[in-house]
Amino acid sequence: MNRLIWHLLFFSLMAVQSTFADVRMPNVFGSHMVLQRRKPVPVWGWADAGEKVTVTLNKQIKTVKAGKDGKWRITLDAMEAGGPYQMLVQGKKNTLTFDDVLAGEVWICSGQSNMEWPLSAAANAKTEIPTANFPNIRQLLVKKDLSLTPKDNIDGSWSVCTPETAPQFTAVGYFFAKQLQKELNVPIGLINTSWGGTHSETWTSREAMNQNDELKLVAAKLPATDEEVLKSGAARTQALMKEQQGGLPTAAEEQAWGGANLDDTNWKSMNMPGDWEWSGLPTLDGVVWFRQEIMIPEGSNLQKMTLNIESIADSDSTFINGQMVGSIKGGRPRAYAVPDGLLKPGRNVIAIRVADNGGSGGIMGRPEQFKLAGDGLSIPLAGKWKYRVASVFESSYKPGPNTYATQLFNAMLNPLIPYAIEGAIWYQGESNAGRAYQYRKTFPLMIQDWRQHWGYDFPFLFVQLASFNASNGDSRHGSGWAELREAQTMTLQLPNTGMAVTSDIGERTDIHPKNKLDVGNRLAAEAMRVAYHQPGEEGSDVSRGPMLDKMTVEGNKAVLTFRNGGSGLLVKDKYGYLKGFEIAGADKKFYYAKAAIQGNSIVVQADSVTIPVAVRYGWADDNGDVNLYNKENFPAVPFRTDTWKGITEAAKFEEH
Repeated sequence: MNRLIWHLLFFSLMAVQSTFADVRMPNVFGSHMVLQRRKPVPVWGWADAGEKVTVTLNKQIKTVKAGKDGKWRITLDAMEAGGPYQMLVQGKKNTLTFDDVLAGEVWICSGQSNMEWPLSAAANAKTEIPTANFPNIRQLLVKKDLSLTPKDNIDGSWSVCTPETAPQFTAVGYFFAKQLQKELNVPIGLINTSWGGTHSETWTSREAMNQNDELKLVAAKLPATDEEVLKSGAARTQALMKEQQGGLPTAAEEQAWGGANLDDTNWKSMNMPGDWEWSGLPTLDGVVWFRQEIMIPEGSNLQKMTLNIESIADSDSTFINGQMVGSIKGGRPRAYAVPDGLLKPGRNVIAIRVADNGGSGGIMGRPEQFKLAGDGLSIPLAGKWKYRVASVFESSYKPGPNTYATQLFNAMLNPLIPYAIEGAIWYQGESNAGRAYQYRKTFPLMIQDWRQHWGYDFPFLFVQLASFNASNGDSRHGSGWAELREAQTMTLQLPNTGMAVTSDIGERTDIHPKNKLDVGNRLAAEAMRVAYHQPGEEGSDVSRGPMLDKMTVEGNKAVLTFRNGGSGLLVKDKYGYLKGFEIAGADKKFYYAKAAIQGNSIVVQADSVTIPVAVRYGWADDNGDVNLYNKENFPAVPFRTDTWKGITEAAKFEEH
């Protein structure tokens, strides 16, 4: 063989060798991870086609060859809790090493903002975090991502619970894990894949949606690729701008929008406070001006007035009668002092320039906190505001998590499958409350979808919506939140499910109640019952509150009996009064009722109802006055005995 041929052969072999790919694995695997005990443990990744891959862990050595597509998968034998171990994954060219690996219990933590809510923002964060040294509690925080097609990897890494890392843990998951570890004395791994403000459909696969007569119509309209999404986003935003009279302004034109005498008759209107993405500006990131005229009565004391805005997403410049009174970046409260003499009796104009860089945009907060206030004078500002878009940021063309269904399933759940887990805890529903009747089908569909993809009916535990005054809903006006809670209760018909009731620990004016300790502990109690079939810490097998069994009528009284009564019914009131009960006759008019515990039953009556037909308990958006428990201290499940038409029956899911 001459030298030229030899050199050509040598360099060809070197080129071939250099094309060998490293053995790779998805980021659900990493140092400090927790692997599920007592179940076979799938381990998978990528390599060259036909490449031999060897996995070593805790005296197990298993080998497999990658397929033609470069994918490989090994299933390790079930292990008891233990560790720390080292996992080695060896290919032809490289070896992956994962240190400090434990075997224990692994739980998915998912849903929207109340699951995403970090420990740093929980009620008892200041006392909890400094002592959060729990080396056997770990979290994999899945970073936010979107996709219209299933992905095979996530961005995220495992961390050990310490005072330095605990603030980033999901608060509900942290307290859940802490209680479980106390009960089981094994390592606990949390996979935190959650995103605030999301509906259940974005956590559901395209295949599952095609199994539902209503959702399959939505699935049929989904773009095929993420590239199509960007194109449609640009087209949608451009179409939105065409609807705006005059299009986008020049810089000089925009400067006049804060003035008192601007002609804004062609501007559109939307209610504020609120998220503009749900009020006519879907997916818009950019600058929007809001204007409102207010009339101030003659003789009003206009000295030392303050303009109060609870929050802005994300920054503002605020004008009164053409003069800027304040500008703040970030969501913190505004209390802008109004210079004396700027306001006057009669017509006044407030103009607010809002810039939003991503996610929700607009004037936020509680309606009652949005006002002009001074000594003896308070002018509410919540209501219709005129608006016009001043500029559109490029990020507007990208979808939000609710723009299309299936996106979070594809990007933040599918890459985790088939990582061995014990179960899932879920806190979501607020974003589906407007379609509560549909949730009766879409929520169980999502649960079954996840189980089908994992290949087994793992325990699925969820949190029922807490009390919150979303829109003053009650039995007289209808309540979407009550109907959503009912849909959640109906989902308990699925096997291996459990629910934590939280009506008693919500906050009337905050959709994010800070008490995550009781939420986590109640989920842990349900986990002990559903997943581990063990009695609770007190030796009782009761892990849930009283649930209505049946109603009978005796004269002018309704008699209610309950399941899950434990060792007896209990009212939490120093005077012994049961609250939250209402009763109605055939006219469907509900009246506040007197209710009393009699043995294992509750007797309900009202002077205005002579022949009871229906009883409701905790049937309102804000149902925080409920106070029926069992003696094991678990709150009763809100309910109604009637099936009268609700306010969300006709509401259906549509693409954002």
